[in-house]
Amino acid sequence: MKFIRFSDLCAQGLVQGRRVFIRADLNVPQDDAGKITEDTRIRASIPCIQMALDAGAAVMVTSHLGRPTEGVFKPEDSLAPVAKRLGELMQREVPLKSGWVDGVNVQPGELVLLENCRVNKGEKKNDEALARKMAALCDIFVHDAFGTAHRAEASTYGIAQFATTACAGPLLAAEMDAISKALANPKRPLVAIVAGSKVSTKLTILEALAGKVDQLIVGGGIANTFMLASGLPIGKSLAERELLDEARAVMAAMKARGAEVPIPTDVVTAKSFSADATATVKSAADVADDDLILDIGPQTAKQLADQLMAAGTIVWNGPVGVFEFAAFEGGTKTIAEAIAASSAFSIAGGGDTLAAIAKYGIEKDVGYISTGGGAFLEVLEGKTLPAFEILQRRA
Repeated sequence: MKFIRFSDLCAQGLVQGRRVFIRADLNVPQDDAGKITEDTRIRASIPCIQMALDAGAAVMVTSHLGRPTEGVFKPEDSLAPVAKRLGELMQREVPLKSGWVDGVNVQPGELVLLENCRVNKGEKKNDEALARKMAALCDIFVHDAFGTAHRAEASTYGIAQFATTACAGPLLAAEMDAISKALANPKRPLVAIVAGSKVSTKLTILEALAGKVDQLIVGGGIANTFMLASGLPIGKSLAERELLDEARAVMAAMKARGAEVPIPTDVVTAKSFSADATATVKSAADVADDDLILDIGPQTAKQLADQLMAAGTIVWNGPVGVFEFAAFEGGTKTIAEAIAASSAFSIAGGGDTLAAIAKYGIEKDVGYISTGGGAFLEVLEGKTLPAFEILQRRA
């Protein structure tokens, strides 16, 4: 992907004295009292902000927070807690500006946080007049919010159309590089793991990947649907019986290319969905009518781990079992450890996947961990994200 990198502009001395507008993703979780409960996104946004300050820019940063009503500002929609936390982490005062669309007074070396951008009327519909006003605030627009890269909004897309210069911040650039490496120019074999409760939510992803990957590992409720489509019993396990034809079509598309969807040969079952349920390992052919499949079995896990060890590129979205319960975490743990040990370039994304990576402490062994849930899934679907499209066009 060809795009302008903010780091290159800084290195070339093209940022000194310029007004820089950074669209960050500071949409952090808060408790009922408005206290930030987890600040990863704020920490992840600091390198770009610091890069701009170090280069001598006048720096404006904005983000959305929660789901505010456009044109109606409520105290709970305020970025005030974010400004406070950002100030603590950067050890400097971070003033918060509201009503900023018509003008911001900020000098080189200064940093201001602009109030919740989704409060602005026309933000979500990418209103041209609003986008032009935002673009007029800056000399350089920096998109550094991958979590919003799949949305064409005024602060993510419109401003990039009309700003004098539009570029990718370090976070977004890293995502663009990793996605390009994993999907556009992968080292083969390319193995994708797509797991989750429902085929319906990931059917378009499975169909898109069926034309690209060498092995498509399915897990969770998705695997149950594929097992059923292969003629195996699944008891009372979660599955989508109305999508068996679609599952068979994905398997046929893979087979036609000499690729495969490995179907579990053994599974871990229980009689109820609970952390203290008794776990029983069974051959996939021996699942009883009252069984729930809650994980892949050790034999299947080992076969999949061997495939991952031999892979050139791995794309991972979703745990393969109910890894939150100790008795049913074996499959996900084995796969996580195989990805960590494999010499393949790996890219992982999605909330549950990140939770599994954290649980098994393999953060440093995954090639790239994607921060955007919806955006990551849309990339796997084969869609071109609006942010990627406009930044490539502006380059």
